[in-house]
Amino acid sequence: MKTLPAGLQSHLDTGTTTLAWCWRITRTDGQVFGFTDHDLPLTFDGTTFEPESGFTASEIRTGSDLSVDAQDAEGVLTSTTITETDILDGRWDNAGVEIWRVNWRDTSQRVLMRRGAIGQVRRGRVQFVAEMRSLAHVLNQTIGRTFQASCDAALGDARCGVDLTDPAYAGSGTVVTVTGNRSFTVSGLSAYADGWFALGMLTWTGGANAIRKAEVLTHAVGATEVAVTLLEAPVLAIAAGDSFDITAGCDKLFATCTGKFANTVNFRGFPHIPGQDVVIRYAAKGEDNAGAVL
Repeated sequence: MKTLPAGLQSHLDTGTTTLAWCWRITRTDGQVFGFTDHDLPLTFDGTTFEPESGFTASEIRTGSDLSVDAQDAEGVLTSTTITETDILDGRWDNAGVEIWRVNWRDTSQRVLMRRGAIGQVRRGRVQFVAEMRSLAHVLNQTIGRTFQASCDAALGDARCGVDLTDPAYAGSGTVVTVTGNRSFTVSGLSAYADGWFALGMLTWTGGANAIRKAEVLTHAVGATEVAVTLLEAPVLAIAAGDSFDITAGCDKLFATCTGKFANTVNFRGFPHIPGQDVVIRYAAKGEDNAGAVL
């Protein structure tokens, strides 16, 4: 049972209340934002809660089991704080959320109702709906290593050890011709082998998408041109002249780790683990049961 501060409890006991909802959101980039359904700004704990932001929330649901309780926050894209570009960029994904019930006449009378994180964000042309998940969603996260044939390290991290600043694994280029909303031809990458940057990471250094990152789907080296296709279209349109940095890609296979990166000693998978086909195999006459890898 939640214990209310004495001041807030006294206010509720009067029977006539002046209450408002406040949401404090801390994004993964460290920026903190406040929103309220009151018609004037409210301030407490160093945060100013913006009124008339288009934020409306569904009821708070709390179960007695360990299932993830969720609440929807719906709003229109009228606040200068909430922009469509930031939503598309994923800057609000997994942001920490605090939901407060506040006496707007005296903000010292308040109670924290729920902590959680923003989950799925669905958007339309003029509005968005953000799912607010309770802290129980953390229990669904995988902890520890996964036993699998492929590597579970991220290319270039401490467990992998590959130096992505090495010119052999990093390059820079410029868009020459745009051939689709996520595909284009480039200059500056002709010295690299076909497919070298497939599944790699591209960081825009110039143009409308500067600073944003994108995953590379394919990298094709032709006789006269080099083409790159991204996994998803960027937030803003690609244009000729846009510059970028790009790093080599890895498909997480043992052969790639050995042949492309010479990094066998740091491979973080189990390449000889039996696959699912083992359970349906059967003995056959003439097979050499010499104990070799299946």
